[in-house]
Amino acid sequence: MITEPKLAVIITCFNYENFVGRAIQSVLDQGSDACEIVVIDDGSTDRSWSMIQQSGVPAFRIPNGGQRAACLYGLAKTRAPFLLFLDADDELLPGALARILPALDTNVAKLQFCLTCIDSGGAVLADPYPALDAFRGQDRVVNDILRSGVYRTPPTSGNVFRRDVCELLHQCEYDQAVDGVILLAAPFMGDVVSLAESLGLYRVHGRNDSGLGRVPQAATFERDLQRFQSRLAHLRSLLRNWRPEVSLIEPEKTYYFQFLAFCAATLRGTRYGGRPFLHLIGSVLTEPRPLKWKVANALFVTATFLAPVRGAQALLAFRFSLRRRPVRQIVRARLGAGQC
Repeated sequence: MITEPKLAVIITCFNYENFVGRAIQSVLDQGSDACEIVVIDDGSTDRSWSMIQQSGVPAFRIPNGGQRAACLYGLAKTRAPFLLFLDADDELLPGALARILPALDTNVAKLQFCLTCIDSGGAVLADPYPALDAFRGQDRVVNDILRSGVYRTPPTSGNVFRRDVCELLHQCEYDQAVDGVILLAAPFMGDVVSLAESLGLYRVHGRNDSGLGRVPQAATFERDLQRFQSRLAHLRSLLRNWRPEVSLIEPEKTYYFQFLAFCAATLRGTRYGGRPFLHLIGSVLTEPRPLKWKVANALFVTATFLAPVRGAQALLAFRFSLRRRPVRQIVRARLGAGQC
């Protein structure tokens, strides 16, 4: 008998010849008959296609069109009701699918799990990212999105989506990334299953689209500001039909937007205004997070706002570093940079 696949893993690759073979093997090693795999080479100019062909898995080579186009191509080449878009520089950990598959049913719109951050050589850089609670439901995530425009969720490779959620990608001409509006729309389309354990590896090597682990750049934050506005606008248009009774926060009023704008201005060397700073502090205090988080972030934002430009930039560099450091190193970074 031929088993109908329950999950499709779509690996998209652009110039990741050093990593794509590992990504493919990490899926094959799961040994699951309920999983289909397809690899999409998004017009790589290195030896990625050769490495993909050596694996023997179903694969397609298309002209370079970006991550969303590659994922949509893979969507059309698979039939499973759930999909995991695995970046070619990431991997699944042994036993990941044995944990994921039993948690999927028709009422699940999205499943998420933690990822362990590693460097290009495979050395662990930090604790699993992000720290997730274990739960299943809709309301808590929907409420977070309506109030703050975001919720705690991993990068692309840490998410499984129901196929009808992924179909929304056809509407996202404004966005090249795949983990955009579907992350926000999924909780309105069904349950979110959140797993607290790490089931994959997120490789940090300097070319990640998220910028995680790199020295922060103003242009990255400015790009993310535009993406955030476009994604919330798209979600708002969807909610007019799905949930016309709900009220979605305006992006400019969210902590996320204001913090990105604060970071972009700081990295540009522009002094952030007093009134926007007070609005930012207000958004920190009203964010649906624990008190400990609010206090820590209010103190960080205040210290960064009061610091000289180079000191503020050093604090942001530390904030977005993956490696944990003791408090004395934060103080040293703050004082040392302030003297430059």
